[in-house]
Amino acid sequence: MTRGERANPVTDDRTHFTRRSSGVQLHLTSLPGGRLGPEARAFVDWLAEAGQSWWQMLPLGPPDRYGSPYKSSSAFAAWHGFLESPEAEVAPEELDAFRERHGYWAPSLPPRMLPDQVRFEREWAALRAYALERGVRLIGDVPIYVAPGSYDQKAWPELFLDGVVAGVPPDAFTAAGQRWGNPIYDWPALQRRRYRWWTERFRRTFQLYDVARLDHFRAFVAYWAVPEGDRDASGGTWRRGPGRAPFRAGEAEVGPMAFIAEDLGVITSPVTRLRRELGYPGMVVLQFAFDPDDPRGPHRLENHGDDVVAYTGTHDTDTLRGWWDTLAAPRRAEAESALREAGLADDDVDDSDSVVWGLIRLWMRSPAALVMLQAQDVLGLGSEARMNLPGTAGGAWKFALEHGQLTSAHARRLRAATEETGRVG
Repeated sequence: MTRGERANPVTDDRTHFTRRSSGVQLHLTSLPGGRLGPEARAFVDWLAEAGQSWWQMLPLGPPDRYGSPYKSSSAFAAWHGFLESPEAEVAPEELDAFRERHGYWAPSLPPRMLPDQVRFEREWAALRAYALERGVRLIGDVPIYVAPGSYDQKAWPELFLDGVVAGVPPDAFTAAGQRWGNPIYDWPALQRRRYRWWTERFRRTFQLYDVARLDHFRAFVAYWAVPEGDRDASGGTWRRGPGRAPFRAGEAEVGPMAFIAEDLGVITSPVTRLRRELGYPGMVVLQFAFDPDDPRGPHRLENHGDDVVAYTGTHDTDTLRGWWDTLAAPRRAEAESALREAGLADDDVDDSDSVVWGLIRLWMRSPAALVMLQAQDVLGLGSEARMNLPGTAGGAWKFALEHGQLTSAHARRLRAATEETGRVG
């Protein structure tokens, strides 16, 4: 794919979305069967029937032993577990062509993994073409850090610092902070190499997706470095990140890059300035929108601008129904008031299904050009369908649809909500 072909037709030169649209988040592992093939194509068909323009998924790399795609063994490779046809023949010339196309990172993988990468590339290209024909584009996810002991760390040890690991500082929710344990980049070393590793990662990202969410964007401004021997993150310190430099290096090689910057949590003015300078929309989340003590909060509907993507929830939050069922009284009262003012309140406020769909319709009215919903919210599922609970190792990343669970009735209901807010192209 050439640089000229990379420019995304749905974004402008600042990589903002240029028309109102919406989509659904669902990881590949959450499809019935959890792989590419008929169920993936059926989901694309359902999205098109529902008037949706986007399918967002989690990272596609090999997950860790707990199933987390955010601690993958490779920042470049795809997981063989996604393959529809894992035994499909791979000719020697196909392997040679793959090594040539991906000459920077293919040598970082064990040779036994390469045939599966060829198979994945075939099947992914077929899915992406199928989706494009039906007006559906793909949004990926780029974790900022690599996993400890990953192929990336082994192949390029000079790009990572010794003695410190990644995390986030203590806050109102976690007195000890969070010790993630990922290797931290040696940004001066990357700079000396003209950010080649990041440029190739960006290239790979946009070979796979039309748009991608960039996880933990704030670390490009400043990141929390935790001494490697510490058991928690309380002893960490802030260190300066690289700022715009990796992105400018990537743009020079790859062309325009359509990222959504994950900027949730406590975000400082320099982070927002960098995001806007690069032209990346940030994120706002419905579940953070009804805090009576935070009238200026960015998540509140009346404070949305055109430089955000509005999510009903994320893989780290509860489902809408689970959130509503446990919502504190002051926030519930504020949400109910917003629904009444919008003419979307149901007489029976104890009917969680009606409330969830009222909230979805309310959120669709956001000035944000793009609204993203969780598939679990379309189905009105509770906390049992939550994808991840941060800070816990087991039990996460398990949610999966049953065959036929998303029906034409769900599609009609979502299409109606999409059409009434001008989000069907």
